[in-house]
Amino acid sequence: MKNKLNFRKLAGSLLAVGLLSATLVAETGAATRYDSQVQTAVTQKLASKSQYKNVSATVEDGIVTLTGTVDLYQRKLDAAKLAKQIPNAQGVRNLITVAGANVPDEQLEQKLATKLTYVRVGYDSTFDYFALGVKDGVVTVAGQDRTGVGKDEALAEIANMPGVKDVIDQVSIAPLSNYDDGLRLRAARAIYSDPVLAKYAIDPARPIRIIVDNGHVTLYGVVNNAMDKQVAGLRAGQLFGAFSVNNQLEVAKS
Repeated sequence: MKNKLNFRKLAGSLLAVGLLSATLVAETGAATRYDSQVQTAVTQKLASKSQYKNVSATVEDGIVTLTGTVDLYQRKLDAAKLAKQIPNAQGVRNLITVAGANVPDEQLEQKLATKLTYVRVGYDSTFDYFALGVKDGVVTVAGQDRTGVGKDEALAEIANMPGVKDVIDQVSIAPLSNYDDGLRLRAARAIYSDPVLAKYAIDPARPIRIIVDNGHVTLYGVVNNAMDKQVAGLRAGQLFGAFSVNNQLEVAKS
C-alpha cells in the first residue's frame, strides 16, 4: 500500500514538472515568434531620434538588448523606457555606455552638490537629505526623503549632468508615520525659532535638515560655526517624544 502511495506521488510530481516544462516552452516559443517584429519596431523608434544614432537593438526570446553609446546617462534610461513600450517586448537588457564628456570626480561631485542645493529649496526640503559620492563618473546618492518627490528631482538632475556615467540609488523613503510627522514639525519649530538658528530658515538653500525615522532624529547640513551646531543639537535634544538625537551637522570651513 505504501509503495502504491509513493508511486502515485512520484507520478503526480512528474506530471506537474511536465506541465510546467510544456508551459515554459510554449511561453518561450510565443516570445520568440515576435522577436523579429519587436526588433524592427525598436530599431525604427531608435532611428527616429538623433540622440540614439549610435544605439543598436537585438531581440532574443522577447528580451531586448540595447548596445552602443549615448552622451548623457538620462538618454540611456530613456532608451530603455522606449524599448519597454514596444508591444510583445518581454524585458530590456540595457548595455548602453555613456560616452559623453569625462569630468574629474571631484569637479563632478561639486557641480552636482551645487545643483542639488538649489533644486531642493522650500519648506519640504528641510525634511530630506542627500549625500553624494563620485568614483570614475559613477554617482552614488544616499540619504532619506520624506515623500519621494525630492528623490525623483535629485535623480533627474544627476542623470542629466554631463560626465555622469552611472547612478547608484541608495536613497530611502521615510516610513509613513503621523508620530514622525509631528516630531518633524516640533523639531523645525524648536530649531528655527531659536534666534541663533533663525538665519538658516531665511536661506532656503541652506536649511538644517531634519531627518526623522521611527522617532529617531538626525540633523544634517552645514552651519557657520561650532556654536550653531551645539545650539541646534541642544534644541533637538529637548524635543518631547524623540527617542534619540544624532547631530551630524558640519561646520563650514573658514
